[in-house]
Amino acid sequence: MAIKIGLLGFGTVASGIPFLLKENGDKITAAAKDEFVIAKVLVKDDDEKNRLLAAGHDYHFVTNVDDIVKDPEIDIVVELMGRIEPAKTFITKALEAGKHVVSANKDLIATHGKDIIGLAKDKGLAFYYEAAVAGGIPVLRTLANSLTSDKVTRILGVLNGTSNFMMTKMVDEGWTYEDALKTAQELGYAESDPTNDVEGIDAAYKAVILSQFGFGMTIDFEDVSHQGISTITPDDVAVAQELGYVIKLVGDVRETDSGISAQVSPTFLPKEHPLASVNGVMNAVFVESIGIGESMYYGPGAGQKPTATSVVADIIRIGRRIVDGNVGKSFNEFSRPTQLANPADVKSGYYFSLTVPDKKGQILRLAEIFNGEDVSFSQVLQQRGDGQKAQIVIVTHALSLTQLENVKAKLKAQSDFTLLNSFKVLGD
Repeated sequence: MAIKIGLLGFGTVASGIPFLLKENGDKITAAAKDEFVIAKVLVKDDDEKNRLLAAGHDYHFVTNVDDIVKDPEIDIVVELMGRIEPAKTFITKALEAGKHVVSANKDLIATHGKDIIGLAKDKGLAFYYEAAVAGGIPVLRTLANSLTSDKVTRILGVLNGTSNFMMTKMVDEGWTYEDALKTAQELGYAESDPTNDVEGIDAAYKAVILSQFGFGMTIDFEDVSHQGISTITPDDVAVAQELGYVIKLVGDVRETDSGISAQVSPTFLPKEHPLASVNGVMNAVFVESIGIGESMYYGPGAGQKPTATSVVADIIRIGRRIVDGNVGKSFNEFSRPTQLANPADVKSGYYFSLTVPDKKGQILRLAEIFNGEDVSFSQVLQQRGDGQKAQIVIVTHALSLTQLENVKAKLKAQSDFTLLNSFKVLGD
């Protein structure tokens, strides 16, 4: 008796599943102790169904989700439609009908995962979603299983391939943000509306999920502060390189004495940091812990075969548990009360780029503002002025989010100062 699968959607990732089931069938069958069969595939409408059949895809295509969720022979439903609706409704229907579910839908899991996971637990069903974070990198299962004995203290990640491709072009080839975005869209890395990628929203969704697996806390998406790359200028990139840094969009989830903090922001990484060499559309997750110390998990964060590989790994795990009769185990069993960090406990170095009047005494004025918040300078760089305005760059030693907001407010209160940009600096 084969284990039957119902696919919701047959886009890029879903169409990679049959490839793996065929090309790696012997290993998959050995791992699951049974074979898998794609029984039915949900598509949008008859036009899509006819197009896929004409293209040679020989599957039982259906246009009504009930044909899958009400089929008693289907054991596992795989949702690869994306977006929140109708995926949320369909997954809920599948669980209520007693089906195990696999998904790669980070948006849905980050915003409604608590309810879906709770429903699966109540029903004694599996809900797995390895592919929701970093595509083909098996980081969630690593955190849930391999690092069970270790205490994670911080997770840093280059989690969005589109923004990382753009930053690589801006850093290595001096491109402007606009040129990098245009090319990313032409290559299909960025959508026509790139907001989720370039403003850090996509990475923030992933930070929510990483917080659950790394720290056992379920934070809300609204609790993840996110800043994108759209304000980064060639001057920022050049200054970063001059000072020994590379700019990346980095997700940062860490535990402080008062609780957990999650942020996504452009970050100055020391050139020797492992994340600094993660280029193009690649992703990486860097884990700091008390046992191993530092470890990094690197690979493609998207794409048909990498993402399908993570999806099929979830299918195999569920299939094996169906065979063994212990399928009710949660994907992530680490859970504890959520406690958000006090902003005064979340500390990092920061980069400030400002324009000031091109005359004597401006660095002293700046020093008084920063000293008033008990913030010290690590580096100061003054660019040549034009007689009217001069640019000054300051890199600070570690300051808290509370101090950061106070310093920004005081800088903005100076009518002749303009704060151009402020980014986190790792390592100070």
